Amino acid sequence: MDIKKIVNAFKKNNYQVSYFETAAAAADYLDHEINQTTVAFGDSQTLLSMGLYEKLSAHNMVYDPKHGEDFFKTARDGMQAEFFVTSVNGATEDGILVNLDGTGNRVAGSLYGHRKVYLVFGTNKIEPNLEKTIWRVRNVAAPKNALRKGLKTPCALNGADKCHDCSSPDRICNGLMIHYKKMRHEEMEVVIIDQPLGL
Repeated sequence: MDIKKIVNAFKKNNYQVSYFETAAAAADYLDHEINQTTVAFGDSQTLLSMGLYEKLSAHNMVYDPKHGEDFFKTARDGMQAEFFVTSVNGATEDGILVNLDGTGNRVAGSLYGHRKVYLVFGTNKIEPNLEKTIWRVRNVAAPKNALRKGLKTPCALNGADKCHDCSSPDRICNGLMIHYKKMRHEEMEVVIIDQPLGL
């Protein structure tokens, strides 16, 4: 994997790009960049593993569905935050981002309305092309997330084996968002971490 080439691909797609060797270094960077303001998180195991909520909530108002008393209220309130931080389910070597969402708060927050969006992910999420990235998102990330959440979807009940394209009420892959390029009129920064993070 050629990190320099991947960083340049995201820059070509109009993103700001930061690269870090460790999650701790990335967390320190975001802690410095986001200060004395409001910030919302997407529902993300990557951010959780980085300890980002604890860092940022010491000097910001943080709306994180994983830490709020009511997931949906926290997610709605966070739509008005100045900053939005989330991960992605997959990325391509040529600078495309993919997110699969069940509720919509992560996808919605990445599209419009915040002063700046940070998209944070480990190199384990990077695949050579869009076809392989979508396959990974549907057949690796989504089933593992369903299993982790204890949902009664066919993929989880079968040990996170693959996507069954189900109609379960617990289905978490309802909306697929592909960021081919940075959204217009939105400041967006890709934060790549050279460690496996999230699913």
